[in-house]
Amino acid sequence: MSRGNTPSQHNSTLAISPLVGSRSLQVPQQRNAANASSTRQWSGSHRAAQTPHHSVTYSPLVQKIQNNASLATPAPVQDHGSTAGLLASMTKNGLFGPTMPSTLRKVSILGDARRQSTSIDNAASDAAGAEDRVADDRLVQDIDIAQLPAAEKLRLWRHDSLMQHQYRTAEYIGDKVYAMTGDPNDAFWLAQVYYNSGSYIRAVELLTRNNLDTSSVMCRYLTALCLIQLKKYEDALDIVGETNPFRDPLGNHVKNQDGGIKLESSMCYLRGKIFSALNNFDKAKESLKEALLVDVKNFEAFDELISKNLLTPTEQWTFISSLDFSDLDDNEELIKSLYITKLSKYLNLDQVHNAHEFLGEEYKLDNNTDLIQSNADTLFTQCKFSECLKLCEEALEKDEFNFSILPIYISCLYELGGKNKLFLVSHKMAENFPKHPITWFGVGAYYMCTNKISEARKYFSKASILDPSFSQAWIGFAHTYAVEGEHEQAVSAYSTASRYFPGTHLPNLFLGMQYLLMGTLPLAEEYFALAYDICPYDPLLLNEMGVLYFKKNDYLKAKRYLKKAWEAIKALDSESKSWISIHTNLAHTYRKLGDNERAVKCFRLVLETTGKDADTLCALGYVYLRMNRIEKAIDSLHSSLALRPSNQAAQDLLKQALDVNLSTVLDESHPLVISSKLQEQGTGTASKKRTANILDVHGVAKKLKHGQDSSDDEDSMDLE
Repeated sequence: MSRGNTPSQHNSTLAISPLVGSRSLQVPQQRNAANASSTRQWSGSHRAAQTPHHSVTYSPLVQKIQNNASLATPAPVQDHGSTAGLLASMTKNGLFGPTMPSTLRKVSILGDARRQSTSIDNAASDAAGAEDRVADDRLVQDIDIAQLPAAEKLRLWRHDSLMQHQYRTAEYIGDKVYAMTGDPNDAFWLAQVYYNSGSYIRAVELLTRNNLDTSSVMCRYLTALCLIQLKKYEDALDIVGETNPFRDPLGNHVKNQDGGIKLESSMCYLRGKIFSALNNFDKAKESLKEALLVDVKNFEAFDELISKNLLTPTEQWTFISSLDFSDLDDNEELIKSLYITKLSKYLNLDQVHNAHEFLGEEYKLDNNTDLIQSNADTLFTQCKFSECLKLCEEALEKDEFNFSILPIYISCLYELGGKNKLFLVSHKMAENFPKHPITWFGVGAYYMCTNKISEARKYFSKASILDPSFSQAWIGFAHTYAVEGEHEQAVSAYSTASRYFPGTHLPNLFLGMQYLLMGTLPLAEEYFALAYDICPYDPLLLNEMGVLYFKKNDYLKAKRYLKKAWEAIKALDSESKSWISIHTNLAHTYRKLGDNERAVKCFRLVLETTGKDADTLCALGYVYLRMNRIEKAIDSLHSSLALRPSNQAAQDLLKQALDVNLSTVLDESHPLVISSKLQEQGTGTASKKRTANILDVHGVAKKLKHGQDSSDDEDSMDLE
């Protein structure tokens, strides 16, 4: 073990704790190369017999300290009143200074001693440092566990129990070692055991008993985590503060040398979580953004911003461009590309595709679950539900209960009417994860698909209670009222969702749709405008705005938004049949504007996409009738009635077309007159002329059947 009077310490029990700085270190004034690793002497004023060492390592949460006075928790002193407050004791150098990585199994023993040594000449410090590193490695290898002090052996036992998730053992031994030493470090690790075992109240009481939460940032962080688990959000906010006390007015941030996450960033993230729980989403968004600006490695903060819909699509892409990925060195492009794949798919799809290609070619991540989820997200946004479902099923074959894929999978099954698969996945989830919100979201989707609306409402509500930030559950809950025509209740539910998820336009879109159904056009326009401000790229929203202005008889505005919807479909690279309503609405708008040619082209495009449809054929027949193309009008209306004989509108229009066909007097300039050369016979009496014209109409009809009149058979879709 150790030589001389210097006890050593096992490399996994070097008081890995943020509570550093309670002991003083005396370094010999002269170093001998032969015994450089064995002649260090340690002294301490607090429990020297039990803890004769100087802790130079940090907690697994990586305390960011450089000197012992900054973020350290000193050992209990006689005069508690003289202890400086947490914020007063924190220094920027201590928080942002260079640190060394720490793990439970590999630590540095002599680093601080070397930094505090004043006997080494500066000119020879590099050589001495290399020599010390070799000596340090030799010392770690020579540690004899049998010769460790009793407290150190208990610490090793406690840490191994914690790492092996034997929390009862860790608690039992941790309590004993803390009682023996009274060391704040041991109190911190006992609190960690309490937190991991779910004993949050005991952890808070332990940390606050000796004011550890006021003198150590790590203890304060752990205390706030416990209070959040206890849903005491106001108390947690008091612990972490409403603002970041380490914020640099110039926005400068020192690079983190150990590769971990800066503690300042974690505190900002925790602050954002608290604000989100208190429904203060503006402050939550700012705190989470600050967490990423401080340290881009804080994925928890990034995921919270994106998955909880705190940023609009435009804000997401603007924010990602403001992040500094240079701290990641070789991983800069990797992490940036991974972050891009999680952004909104309503815009910049080319950048998303480039990120996917880069990750696949350079890092072989094609089959990674997160990239599969990103592709599924894209397909769902494009309304390519069948392809999306196939992709989700491929991912779920590898990980049957992947919670990032399951919401998209369940939504696809609902859109495609997959009742049997919905039942199966819901049953498995309820059996294995009865307290998870996605479980009850799936059950609600199944009952919604089987038209059992009241049951669906109950389970959507349960999912939203389990996780108030689960947007799909809130939207599904509101849909149950909308399906039953309960507009007031639907409006209330959608309004709640719009407050909880300020980054998504869907609640405001559905609010506008409800008011549109109720005939309250001003309110519908107001909510559509709010949704448009958030996401002006959604074809569904643009279509609804076109319908709104169509109902207000503002056909020019209706045409403008419907054409924007058409362009958005092209930008999304979507050819789904879900967008047929846009083409139909645009055709009716052209009809209202008197642009019959474009209306015909739109109706024909709908028929080519969906096949024969009674309403579309009826509308097309009406346009043909207005254009005086009687034969085509009759054919379209006959086809409409063949599909739906009870279509009263088609019956009336067909009767009118037949009457026009038999009674129309053709003048000399009519195309039918010219094609049948009737103007050569235009010298007869009025009655004879009428009879001749009626007879010749049938002859012309035969010619039309042979395709001689093809003025409207163009294939181009000119919507300008």
